[in-house]
Amino acid sequence: MEIINLIIAALFLLIILYIIAQLFMKPVKLLWKVLLNSGIGLILLIIVNYFAAAFHFNLPINIITVLTAGFLGVPGIILLICFQLLVK
Repeated sequence: MEIINLIIAALFLLIILYIIAQLFMKPVKLLWKVLLNSGIGLILLIIVNYFAAAFHFNLPINIITVLTAGFLGVPGIILLICFQLLVK
């Protein structure tokens, strides 16, 4: 009877450890995804600025534009271009 209780306690401990590990891993995965998308957004902004220089047009590269481009991707770049055209 004692062995069965020990096995049940060990399984319960494993389940609790798994849940705790999942709680700690979700923020790390989210942070990694935000950093990766922001890097891609920065690259997209640099490419747009390179090709738009021929038309005397540039997008400022700051934390807001990089995160917008990173979160939204190509639609974010188009949104930033539209905002810049509205401001000028």
